[in-house]
Amino acid sequence: MDLRKIKKLIDLLEASNLSEIEIKEGEETVRLARTTSRPVEIAYAPPPMQHAPAPAAAPMPMAGPTDAASGGAPKPGSDLPEGHVVRAPMVGTFYASPAPDKPAFVSVGQQVKAGETLAIIEAMKMFNPIEADVSGTVLKVLVESGQPIEFDQPLFVIG
Repeated sequence: MDLRKIKKLIDLLEASNLSEIEIKEGEETVRLARTTSRPVEIAYAPPPMQHAPAPAAAPMPMAGPTDAASGGAPKPGSDLPEGHVVRAPMVGTFYASPAPDKPAFVSVGQQVKAGETLAIIEAMKMFNPIEADVSGTVLKVLVESGQPIEFDQPLFVIG
């Protein structure tokens, strides 16, 4: 196929709303496809509410700095109890129980073993278990079920 014909096909593709074009001439085939380099914008509108909106929750104070040598234990003067801090490994929505009608995985005062599920985080429609990385007693649960969380946000204190 002649190079001038290919250039005309490119011009035709650019001038149209087509995303690709394929031309066969004898045994020769030319296929051109358009790629977009501009970002795709997705608009999201939340479903209409059927009742009055709940008052906005006050932002949760972030934990103070931690001492890396102590395995993530809070430094003195922070508002967290002494112990090992389990932090969020990802951004998502925190859930304390496997389903709304089920009891929480753990509660304050409960003994946990390393590897035991403490909660789940939903991220991109995937439910990811958050496991205890140490054995001990749950001293404090720092977030509420259904709350959006950030990466590295403190979730639990285990002593």
